[in-house]
Amino acid sequence: MAIDAFNTEPISIIPGDSVKWTRTLADYPPSAGWALSYELLNAQHRYEIAATANGNAHRVVVSPQTTQTYAPGSYDWRARVTNADEVYTVATGRLTVTPSFGAVADIRSHARRTLEAIEAVLEGRATSATAEYEINGRRLKYIPLTELHALRTKYQREVAAEEGKSGPRGVSGRIMVRFGQ
Repeated sequence: MAIDAFNTEPISIIPGDSVKWTRTLADYPPSAGWALSYELLNAQHRYEIAATANGNAHRVVVSPQTTQTYAPGSYDWRARVTNADEVYTVATGRLTVTPSFGAVADIRSHARRTLEAIEAVLEGRATSATAEYEINGRRLKYIPLTELHALRTKYQREVAAEEGKSGPRGVSGRIMVRFGQ
């Protein structure tokens, strides 16, 4: 089953997937000579995507071979139209290139990695690499036990917030309400 293209830019791209969308810009139609292009940019990478004319709309199609080369991360994007010597930015936004399941990478957040490193030290199961792990410029093996417990609580809260939970014990932040007669 084919997935229809969207009429807006994606909020995420999975490397190795096709990406398609259509933009209709009434003031900048392809029939009047306007060309639409996108630029994805973060601190390490820059990608360009060109749209093609599709009647009075601009059609964007990015092949799986192209998206496969996209590095995971958050990207700012901008859409620009050009016609002869005129150039206008018509939209901006942010999207995420998610790690591919085929990729070998640690996709845990900083808070999750740090929490696991602290817990490994506290449980006495730290590997030699983990024993050298740094938090805020300090090495775990040199942090006093009381400070480690305080840092653990701090990172438990951060991880819980990332996961939509309210506290270190994993209590959900949702409030359930039932209305009845």
